[in-house]
Formats: sequence, C-alpha cells, structure tokens
Amino acid sequence: MDSATVARFEASRDRLASLAYRLLGSAADAEDAVQDAFLRWQAADRDHIDVPEAWLTKVVTNLSLDRLRSAKTRRERAVGTWLPEPLLDGDPMLGPADTAEQRESVTLAVLTLMERLPPVERAVYVLREAFSYTHAEIAEILDITESASQQHAHRARRHVAAERHTTEVDRATARRIVEAFIAAASSGQTERLVALLTADATAISDGAGLAEKLLRYSGPERVAIAMRAGFKPTPAKRKLVGGNLAIHAGLVNGCPAVIAVVDDRVVGVGVLEVRDGKVATMRGMASPTRLGRVAEQWRRHEHDAPLVDSW
Repeated sequence: MDSATVARFEASRDRLASLAYRLLGSAADAEDAVQDAFLRWQAADRDHIDVPEAWLTKVVTNLSLDRLRSAKTRRERAVGTWLPEPLLDGDPMLGPADTAEQRESVTLAVLTLMERLPPVERAVYVLREAFSYTHAEIAEILDITESASQQHAHRARRHVAAERHTTEVDRATARRIVEAFIAAASSGQTERLVALLTADATAISDGAGLAEKLLRYSGPERVAIAMRAGFKPTPAKRKLVGGNLAIHAGLVNGCPAVIAVVDDRVVGVGVLEVRDGKVATMRGMASPTRLGRVAEQWRRHEHDAPLVDSW
C-alpha cells in the first residue's frame, strides 16, 4: 500500500479500537481485531470502497462479533474468570467521551452488563449509544433490518438501565473517594470502611490470577473484612509483587481507582463504582494478563504523587 492508503487507515485506528474494546471488553482482543481489519484493508479492492470509514467500521464490528461467538471465547468467559480489561483515564481506546452515554459505555459496570447481552444486541447498543449511528446505518453494518436494530437497541437499553446505578465523578472527586477508601481500608477498623459502603456493596477480585474463579463478596461487612485483609501489608505480599507498593489515586474507565505500583510498574488496580456518595462495587484486578495496557500507559504518562509512598 502507498503511504496515503496506510494513513487513511491510521486516521481511523483509535476509533476502530475503541469500538472493538466496547464490544469485546479487552484491549488486547480489540487491538487484534483492528490489526485483522488492517490486513483486510490491505487486501481489499479499495477502488470499490466508496466510504472507507463505513467499510472499516463494518469489518471491525463483524470481526469482533466473530470473536464473541467463537467456542473458545464462550468457554473462557463461561468459567467465571472474566472481567473487562481496565484502561487508564486518557487512553484513546476510551473515546469517544463527549457525552455521558459515551463515557458510561466504557465503565466496567456497563461492559460487564453488556457481557450478558447476545452479540448482535451488544453491537447495536454500542453503535447506537457510543457512536451515534442511525438504525439505518446499523442495519447496513450488521446485515439486519432497521426495525430489528430498533428492537435490539430497546432491549439492550432496558437491560442496562435496569441494573446500572453508578455516579459519574470528576478527577478531584475521584481522588477524595480513593483517599477516604485507602485511609479506612488501612486503618484496621472495619466500621470505618463499612461507613463508606452502600448497604448492598459487592467486591469482585481476580485473585491476582491465582484463583480458578473470581472471588466475590457481598454485603458491607463481608466486603469491609475482605478489603481490610487485602490492604494489610505482609512480607509475603511484598514478595509476590516484587517490593514495596506505592498507592496512587486515579481514574480507570471513568471511575475512581486505587492503583498499586512497584518501581513504576502497575501491579494492581481496584476500581470503585460510586452510588449516592458511597462505594457500591469494588473490582480488584492484579492478574498480569489484565494489566498489560494499563501498565504500558502508566509508564508513558506523568501521574499524581502517590497517596502512600511505601506500603
């Protein structure tokens, strides 16, 4: 390909990656889908492609749906170990982020909810809510009727609206929430942590990739006990992560997050979903397979001073 043809694809790369990420919940899988689309763009008869952006959108959407439908993917996601891959604030894969609906579509809560939707329904929701495609355009992308697109969108919106209850926060508010959470979790006083949690609080952890399934805790008391144990430093934990941790506050997928770092290497992320000023859900991820892009983005950019210098 000539440089102009490559440049045409590269101009769409971030948008295509953010589309694939919303559909797949995995940055690594999204990057693979975009690379496969590039290979198809390379092999295509481009003289017969009237609108390259539309053609590429259709290709990436359907490549992502193929992945969601594959037997291998269904097995991996059915065993109870799947969580969306977290992304740091500012990652281009989180765009577009101009509207509340677009920002909400990449929260871990909504990505988890969308995991329960049939693939086509999920695609319609993403194309409509996050990218503002018309139902006529969506019908063309997915090879369905316009009325079917409208029905899929209605069902998806109803499903997501019934279960989402989190509150959007800015960076300053996120830092205050994380500061309070860290102070309570490290105090050794369970009641301080309980006071920050909703009555139906839940916590989910990937067990640093060491457990066969996700670890789940329900109720403020059980969550508080688990969090207090998790934030208690021990020699074994320091050995596991390779040194003393620095604890930072940040935004991950639009939510307040606890970011644990060793020597500028992210080793853990805890994402806090807030409702009515309290933490409703905490998702903890420390498996290296989930933190690859977060760690890469962390190294590339400056960040605020840690809340805790040495844990």
